[in-house]
Amino acid sequence: MIKPAVIFLISTWYRKNEQSKRFLIFLTAGILSGAFDGVISGAITSTLDGAHGIRGWRWLFIVEGVTTAGVSLIVHWTLPDYPHSSRGLSAEERKLAQQRLLQDGIADQDDSKNPNTSILALLLKALSSWRTWVLVPGYMTLVGAGAISYFYPTLVNDMGYTSTTAQYMTAPLYIASLAAAIPICWFADRKPHPRGQLLVGNMIVGMVFFALTASIRNYTARYVLLCFINMTLWTGNALALSFATTALATVTRDVRAIMLAWMTSVAALAQLYGTALFPVENSPGYVVGFSVFAGTFAVGAVCYGLADILFKRYP
Repeated sequence: MIKPAVIFLISTWYRKNEQSKRFLIFLTAGILSGAFDGVISGAITSTLDGAHGIRGWRWLFIVEGVTTAGVSLIVHWTLPDYPHSSRGLSAEERKLAQQRLLQDGIADQDDSKNPNTSILALLLKALSSWRTWVLVPGYMTLVGAGAISYFYPTLVNDMGYTSTTAQYMTAPLYIASLAAAIPICWFADRKPHPRGQLLVGNMIVGMVFFALTASIRNYTARYVLLCFINMTLWTGNALALSFATTALATVTRDVRAIMLAWMTSVAALAQLYGTALFPVENSPGYVVGFSVFAGTFAVGAVCYGLADILFKRYP
């Protein structure tokens, strides 16, 4: 998983009031892929259907799989190292990068340099910290609800579009989310202290949109609500990541890496239940799925509200 590594690297390079925008830039890859994936998927499934005796949906998996595997081969050579050891910076620039972080209260200590510290000891230290477990539940609710994105083509298809047109109609959902996330993340960096409150507010708004979608049957209104839901999912993701890295800023670098990896990995498990909430027999209303996600966003708001209080009381 490259996501935990990128999250950790951003936390080792940027100050607290710079991280929301950087996380959004990273997540923009997912947002744009969601937008263009619908267009590309529609083109692949329609133009390659039957080529060499292979159905269009199979070609979709082949093209996307080969592309992903090809890009993965160059990741090792493109990810930067720590500020103090980056080969792309001069000695003076490396020193300045370190000073910026230290002045902002971000720990730069490397536990692995201590010969008496084992990887197991670092793992136990990370998993025994209350900070780790305060962050996990809230992020699980956000990532779990994100499983709805897998069903966007199905949900749009139920509005009466053909399967190919439904792929194209998912693109505006992601374009709308980017339009909302940019100003909110910019504001979150300008005013980093209330970032927790912004995150709680985002979860509450998302809860309302999920609940409305569960109760409304008009397909046009539902499509608009899906746009708003996607806004809260992607905006919340960027805010949640910057909230976590800021809360863990005083933790030593290696332990922080484990904490962030654990948070994102455990949260990813939440998508297992998310993918089971939209069975075809619940079509076209999918009341259960939308209602459950409304509930998870409500739980997420409570989790992040409590986390914000704890981290401010025990920085």
